[in-house]
Amino acid sequence: MHNYITTYSGEKIDPLNPREEQINIKDISHALSLLCRGSGHIEHFYSVAQHCVNCAKEARARGYSNRIQLACLMHDGSEAYVSDITRPVKKHLPRYLEIEDNFQATVYRKFLGEELTKEEEGTIQKIDDDVLVWELIAIMKRDKPKVMPELKSSPVFDFLEFSEVEKEFKEIYESLI
Repeated sequence: MHNYITTYSGEKIDPLNPREEQINIKDISHALSLLCRGSGHIEHFYSVAQHCVNCAKEARARGYSNRIQLACLMHDGSEAYVSDITRPVKKHLPRYLEIEDNFQATVYRKFLGEELTKEEEGTIQKIDDDVLVWELIAIMKRDKPKVMPELKSSPVFDFLEFSEVEKEFKEIYESLI
C-alpha cells in the first residue's frame, strides 16, 4: 500500500509529511470544487471551494488585507488533500486534527509565506463561522438563530457548476497574489 495520494495534477503527496513545493493552486481549486459541504446533507451541491470563495469575498467586503482574503480562500486547503470529517466527529479524533493542522500550516506557508498569527486565525474563524450560519439557513434549511451575524458581502449559495467555482477560486487567488 502506498503512503501517498496522487493529486489531480499527478503529484504524489504523503499527507503525513506534506512539502510546500508539492502543493499547488490547481489541485486545491479542483479538489475543493468537487467536495460537498456538510457531508452532502444539504439541499443541493455546494462545494467547499464555493464556501471558501464566499469567505474570501466577505473578508474583502469587511476591508481586510489581501493576506486575510487569501487566508480565507485557503482556510480549507488541507481538505483538498486529507478530506474532511464533520465537526462533531472531528473533535474526537486528535490524530486526524494533528494531521489536518500540519497540512493546513503547510498550505499557509506555501501561499502566505508563513503561518497565521493567533489574531489572524481568530479573524478567519469568525468569517468562516458567520458564513456557515448563513449556509445553514440557505442550503441546510435550519432555523434562523436569534442573532444573525451580519455579512457585508452577498454570498452565492445557489448551485453552481464545479468548473465555474474552480475558475472563480483561481481568479480570486490570482487577484490576491
